[in-house]
Amino acid sequence: MKRVAFFLLFMAVTVSFILISWNRARADSEYAGSEACKDCHEAYYKDFAKSIHGKKTVPGSPANREGCESCHGPGAQHIEKGGGRGVAIIVFGRKTDPNARDSKCLACHGEARGLPFWNLSKHKSAQIACDNCHSIHAAVQGKGFLKTYEPDLCFGCHRNIRAQTNKQSHHPIREGKIKCSSCHNSMGTTSKGMIRADSVNELCYKCHAEKRGPYAFEHMPVPENCLNCHEIHGSNHSGLLVRKVPLLCQSCHNDGGHPGNPYTNLHSFSGPATSGKNRFFGRSCLNCHGNIHGSSLSQSFVR
Repeated sequence: MKRVAFFLLFMAVTVSFILISWNRARADSEYAGSEACKDCHEAYYKDFAKSIHGKKTVPGSPANREGCESCHGPGAQHIEKGGGRGVAIIVFGRKTDPNARDSKCLACHGEARGLPFWNLSKHKSAQIACDNCHSIHAAVQGKGFLKTYEPDLCFGCHRNIRAQTNKQSHHPIREGKIKCSSCHNSMGTTSKGMIRADSVNELCYKCHAEKRGPYAFEHMPVPENCLNCHEIHGSNHSGLLVRKVPLLCQSCHNDGGHPGNPYTNLHSFSGPATSGKNRFFGRSCLNCHGNIHGSSLSQSFVR
């Protein structure tokens, strides 16, 4: 009985080994090799060879595996059928399912430090695939393999933001002092707007640390949310304000020690008022209440 059991076990192991070897040989026969790709796609091949993906010195790179076919799949049938876009090969184009395209990238980059929230990102839910922004063959930036430079890459989709950055008061994005990725993580975060902080204020304080405080007297809208008073990308009012001063201030301060109601033509240059005209023009409220983000000296934030 023991001999029969041993014989059956031996046969099972032998058959399994033969099947594994056969499948491996069959799989190997389906790969044509990157040199075969070069015959038709020489320009792409050269770009690939120059990239980090084509460096054999990089552990785990496609060059150390199946080369071009690491991403595009086995190419033997593609060659046998005479080639052609999408013929027995995986292509990275709009007609290919975004999840299928992403899966090829995530097979290697899925554990990358910057991708833990990719599946939660707005880009993922909007069916934006890796190759919509990145290019292995025609990247303009070596680091990140971006198709073009920021902010133009982002403006290709976010045209409303492009319009805002053209307003007279804006963050220095077009001047090249900051980039979209300085504030946003395109790979996804747990924060609204995919910002690189837990809250809007924490993000703003990274550059505007002097506004953090602490102050003895806080202006309550400030620690609540910077966006109560400021636009993000651009505004037609100075200081990226959502409304012109004093109208912005008067949206909350409509009574108090001196008139807080919106001023009329009475206080204009042509009006008959003999005082208080500085409240209507220029910095208006800020002429006196200069420390508007908070003060340790005055409860009314005067200079």
